[in-house]
Amino acid sequence: MIGASRTSRIAHAVWAALIMLFLFFPIAIIILYAFNPSNVQSWPLDGLSTKWFSSTFHNQDMKDAFWLSIRAALVATGIALLLGSMAAFAVHRFRFFGREAVSLVLVLPIALPGIITGMALNSFFTWGGTNFSLLTIIIGHATFCIVTVYNNVLARLRRTQTSLIEASMDLGADGWQTFRFVTLPVIATALVAGGLLAFALSFDEVVVTTFTAGAQNTLPLWIFGNIRLGQQLPQVNVVVLIVIAVTIVPVTLAQRLTRDTGVLRSTAARRLAPAAEAAGANA
Repeated sequence: MIGASRTSRIAHAVWAALIMLFLFFPIAIIILYAFNPSNVQSWPLDGLSTKWFSSTFHNQDMKDAFWLSIRAALVATGIALLLGSMAAFAVHRFRFFGREAVSLVLVLPIALPGIITGMALNSFFTWGGTNFSLLTIIIGHATFCIVTVYNNVLARLRRTQTSLIEASMDLGADGWQTFRFVTLPVIATALVAGGLLAFALSFDEVVVTTFTAGAQNTLPLWIFGNIRLGQQLPQVNVVVLIVIAVTIVPVTLAQRLTRDTGVLRSTAARRLAPAAEAAGANA
């Protein structure tokens, strides 16, 4: 049995290593090519160099595309936080006809292929006579960013003990005080995690942006255009390395904040301890 258990552990470890290799080997190649001293992507490399970093940072088209992506992601994330959390509260707290259908419709944009969402938004903006601009990019990104916030907040609300809110009301707190001191600390990590994931999704979006950007050029579109035309490939590799770093940070923070030992969750637990004790005493 011991031999079989050891063999099983080794097999699982090898299988996990193969999966990690399949997922991250292409990313490792791109990172390595960012330090390629030649402008031709060939193997093996002639050495390692950082000379493309300087030219990339002085590329005005790249910088314009980068800041456009940052602005679009920030505004789309703000809209997602507001509308996504409001929708989650409405679906969780109220019982009304078609509640499950509303929940399905809210989740649908993240399940639909991006090309369908992009074509639909393109037709809608054309039909409405709206010029393609930063505003249309933000609206397109917000359609799927709302879902990430909605799912995170709704899941957290469903796991929250209603006795905490009842205890707060029994102790004389009004609706706003209950929201500020009980509900908001409980959902804080879900809001932060949903917002960070929404930002990462918006920053990396290509398909929907292609249909809603018009003449605008976000960073993913700049990368895609240069790869398609075979231009500035060394600079593209450097930009991809930067995008990977920018994307890893919010995803890592979101993963940490959604754990039970997350910083904000620990703070919320400390704040809620008196209310939980009061609820236990009343029970």
